[in-house]
Amino acid sequence: MIKRRISKKIMVGGVPIGGDSPISVQTMTKTKTSDIEATLNQIKQAEDAGCDIIRVTVNDKEAAEAMPEIVRRSNVPIVADIHFNHIFALKSIEAGVAKVRINPGNIGSEDRIKEVLFKARRRNIPIRIGVNSGSLEEDILQKHGYPTSEALFESAMRHAKICEKYDFHDFAISVKSTDVRLMIDAYRLIAERTDYPLHLGVTEAGTTRVGTIKSSVGIGTLLSEGIGDTIRVSLTDDPVKEVEVGKEILRSLGLATRNVEIIACPTCGRLEVDLFTITTKLEEAVKDIKKPIKVALLGCVVNGPGEASEADIGIAAGKGVAILYRKGEMIKKIKEEEIVEVLLQEVKNFEPNS
Repeated sequence: MIKRRISKKIMVGGVPIGGDSPISVQTMTKTKTSDIEATLNQIKQAEDAGCDIIRVTVNDKEAAEAMPEIVRRSNVPIVADIHFNHIFALKSIEAGVAKVRINPGNIGSEDRIKEVLFKARRRNIPIRIGVNSGSLEEDILQKHGYPTSEALFESAMRHAKICEKYDFHDFAISVKSTDVRLMIDAYRLIAERTDYPLHLGVTEAGTTRVGTIKSSVGIGTLLSEGIGDTIRVSLTDDPVKEVEVGKEILRSLGLATRNVEIIACPTCGRLEVDLFTITTKLEEAVKDIKKPIKVALLGCVVNGPGEASEADIGIAAGKGVAILYRKGEMIKKIKEEEIVEVLLQEVKNFEPNS
């Protein structure tokens, strides 16, 4: 059982972040925000995948003008992502967004930040202070020589103090980097020295393969230490992929209720059924079934029987056939071509708490 760091709690729409709240999964739309229908369609797809909070870039006048309609029609809390122009933050708050993300390295003077804070407080909207190793303030870079964990921490604390100076306390912090080790060290510093809620992420993580690995290592390491209140996996891919990877990171650590979990052996020369096709077809068949069930697909008779019997439902396959197990009991022998259909029916009929 992971002992989580206790942080302050803020509300992003109806989603709590921090305290003892469940860790939420975020993503970001990748459409032109001014294309309202395309943006809302991507939001809906992310929602269906289990996204809790979604960020939308507000980077020009057209995007700002689209925000009221996007906010009105979205079921998921919308976060306005702001760079450079604080006016877009003000307009997003007027549009009714659930949170505003600002980057201290490029948002401008304290007066601009103050204006955003005052308006956000009047609307009970929290802020995320989003520090990024690629856009640190020039004086902090000069002081430290290059992005370091202390530099990221210093930038975050500078702007946390500005918030508190103006009696604004509803904020979360992120200190992202493409360097996984740097990101981990920076979050550890903030977790050790503050109780602010933390949004975890490895920025610009890369393609699905590389980005999934980097995010799993960085986010997973911190979550395993009890650090982190909300996460976003950054991939050069569809937002749905980001949500799926984020959810799986949480599930792997026991921090989220799992739907159907499929465990499949890595296969070897002993394999005598087409486990690759069976696994792919079953994953597709059960993807929308929301039950915490563990299904084991084992392709040989060496480790198969033992491991299959440890799952809720499992098979141990041999030459063209498989033995079906349910809660550790051997049920029956089935043909290879029947495996997917039989397992799907078993999953549908299975009662996790019975």
